[in-house]
Amino acid sequence: MTYRVCFVCTGNICRSPMAASVFRARVEEAGLDGLVEVDSAGTGGWHEGDPADPRTVSVLEEHGYDSEHTARQFRTSWFERVDLVVALDAGHMKALRRLAPTADDVAKVRLLRSYDPAAGEDLDVPDPYYGERDGFEECLTMVESASTGLLTAVREEVEGRTA
Repeated sequence: MTYRVCFVCTGNICRSPMAASVFRARVEEAGLDGLVEVDSAGTGGWHEGDPADPRTVSVLEEHGYDSEHTARQFRTSWFERVDLVVALDAGHMKALRRLAPTADDVAKVRLLRSYDPAAGEDLDVPDPYYGERDGFEECLTMVESASTGLLTAVREEVEGRTA
């Protein structure tokens, strides 16, 4: 039984595709590919069908991550097939929880940086879209830091299902 994780940001061209790419690499390194499916989407459909922002692609490729991506919008119906919805900031989390049809679906929505014990109180991954390339590097650093804790949590869920 596959465990499905979907990362969500605003337009699905910067933060969420970056998080999905990094987490997909962590899943593969951990030998969990085939058991964990990783996806991403946006709260809005402004960029549906577009590739990731060129700066996202550049930063991902420079750090050895896959940059293949096509933007999509998160749909309410996805809650049925997704086990964990990972929001990149508090605004996304609120929007996703409003979309959630049941209390169980609301509980599936978590902030990415909540998995990073070093994150402190500010759990938002800032949107690098309107800034310079260094914002994309900062985003990658935050995503990588949180991915370790997220992988631990997902591994526990997967192992619980197979036990």
